[in-house]
Amino acid sequence: MKKILFLAMALFMGFAGLKAQRYAIVDTKYILDKMPEYKDAQKKLDEFSIQWQREIDERQRTLDKMYKDFEAEQVMLSDELKKKREDELFMKEKELRDLQRKRFGFEGDLFKKRQELVKPVQDKVYNAIQKIAQARAYDFILDKSEGITVIFADPKLDKSEDVLRELGVK
Repeated sequence: MKKILFLAMALFMGFAGLKAQRYAIVDTKYILDKMPEYKDAQKKLDEFSIQWQREIDERQRTLDKMYKDFEAEQVMLSDELKKKREDELFMKEKELRDLQRKRFGFEGDLFKKRQELVKPVQDKVYNAIQKIAQARAYDFILDKSEGITVIFADPKLDKSEDVLRELGVK
């Protein structure tokens, strides 16, 4: 993937014309790790995560005990009571899965808390990068923290509309 990105960048720079492209590389993970507000946000996020995991673990222990009790008593239960207890166990299990999804699932509470606590710090970093890019006339800035990604690109370098015109797409 990195090779494809570098090849695309090399082709782009080759076709960009006579003007030399100015670029820079940043490591946003390194930057964020140095920021006290990011560390605070991450600590709060960890606290929420631990608290929610404890809640789930407690419900799991309760469910496990209910299953164990049911197994020990089921020979003495009537079919009607057995069915009632099985339904109750099924509902408790479903509630536990729903809680896990609510807390840790896609766009769950942890995701929302991350957006609330971490995203403002990330936005602050992004805005600083954009300010530096414009002040120093960089055409694009790459982020090396998690593979190479373009974190800022001068909008005048975006040739997407040209490609759409070439394809006949309006």
